[in-house]
Amino acid sequence: MENLLEVNNVYAGYLQDLNILQGINFRIAPGELVAVIGPNGAGKSTLAKTIFGLLTPNQGKIVFKGKNIAGLKSDQIVRQGMCYVPQIANVFASLTIEENLEMGAFIRNGSLKQDKDRIYTMFPRLGERRRQKAGTLSGGERQMLAMGRALMLDPDLLLLDEPSAALSPILVNTVFDQIKAINQSGKAIVLVEQNAKKALMMADRGYVLESGRDRFEGTGEDLLNDPKVGQLYLGAAYHGSGDQH
Repeated sequence: MENLLEVNNVYAGYLQDLNILQGINFRIAPGELVAVIGPNGAGKSTLAKTIFGLLTPNQGKIVFKGKNIAGLKSDQIVRQGMCYVPQIANVFASLTIEENLEMGAFIRNGSLKQDKDRIYTMFPRLGERRRQKAGTLSGGERQMLAMGRALMLDPDLLLLDEPSAALSPILVNTVFDQIKAINQSGKAIVLVEQNAKKALMMADRGYVLESGRDRFEGTGEDLLNDPKVGQLYLGAAYHGSGDQH
């Protein structure tokens, strides 16, 4: 199967002469769910921002649907069929849920009713509270709204940056269930996540980043059961199918 996205030998960072990404290679096929894990400072969020055009690579290629998008701006990349949900500031707090969803379809003309109804079916809680200001939502509800807004354009690829950050364990499970359902509907998802064990358990494949490089790559199951990955990134007492301590 031809890859939907390929990142080839990409170097990128926030300063011209200081690369956080040190020659990253990454790929995702249509419909895949690929987890990106690793310690703080490994370059996980930087990779997502570089793919989405928030950072311009200093070297390398980013190929989406056969076209090199390195150097394109985010709004141009959205039009190619990719959406990004950042970790923070991912909703418009002063707008209602419905207005947030409408903002997600900023490049569209015509009626959005069918698209909004699709999101409300996927996230019933949003439908129940569609007139409520986003700033009054819980953390989990905000995360659902952020994902729903990104899905308004029916993208082929969804980039999720730390969707479980600062959520309670119950809400983490809810959000991960929604991510799995989105993936099962046919969307390819890049899941950048600190909750490494949970991310790998639901991923088709995963990448472990360290110091801006892709140190390990494999199926979610293989990475979960790799002793080196377990010892370094899943807790010292982690043993494959056991608990993370």
